[in-house]
Amino acid sequence: MDIIVCIKQVPDTEEIQKVKINPQTNTIVRESIKSIINPFDENAIEEALRIKEKNSAFVTVISMGPPQAEEALRKALAMGADKAIILSDPSFAGSDTLATSYTLASAIKKIGNFDLILLGKQAIDGDTAQVGPGVAEWLQIPQITYVRKIQIDGRMVRAERSLEDSFELVEANLPALVTVTKEINEPRYPSLRGLLKAKATKIIHWTSQDLQVDLKKVGLDGSATQVIRIFTPEPPSHGEILTGSVSQKADKLIKKLKKKNLI
Repeated sequence: MDIIVCIKQVPDTEEIQKVKINPQTNTIVRESIKSIINPFDENAIEEALRIKEKNSAFVTVISMGPPQAEEALRKALAMGADKAIILSDPSFAGSDTLATSYTLASAIKKIGNFDLILLGKQAIDGDTAQVGPGVAEWLQIPQITYVRKIQIDGRMVRAERSLEDSFELVEANLPALVTVTKEINEPRYPSLRGLLKAKATKIIHWTSQDLQVDLKKVGLDGSATQVIRIFTPEPPSHGEILTGSVSQKADKLIKKLKKKNLI
């Protein structure tokens, strides 16, 4: 069984005060801050490794980003992944979810063989939850999102999909793509042997030329959405505390609402 895990390196929330924005692209300058593996993607890596232990699978981890994304890939290797690929090219800079999913899908097509693709349900820096479904659409394969439990049965994947106040059971034929939630598992810590293996393993580098992508579909040129302006919201004005009995406070509230033409 061949499993591909797509991961993203995101800014460490503990260093959020150090975040800088590129004034030309309105995107985060990731080189200026410490980065970590997107927490939901760590769950995706862990789930891939658990499936590997049960089904003798081969796990490939890929990430699109600047050269420093190698750090995230080496951690994935230390956890137990078998192969790591970084997609890094100046033409990929400024990609939105559409361009990112196209690039990842292009890399998966180049890899060729795959049965299951895993991602975290969303990235903590964007919170769009669009990349996973986008990859599935580019590849034209079934997708199951917000999954908290996975079972592989032959050429079928069965999943418990989280809803707001319940869950649903969903089945799909392989190959398929699944995005996972934090509920699905507790990611393991890399072992010493894993760390040594990760340090010795060569990470494969692919550029836009290696992927033979359409340059009009990657980076800013391939992005359907662009950030026009970034600003810090102004703090809200101080509220007013109404005093008196319940009926008096109600009368005061009604008068204020009428004055503002809200009722």
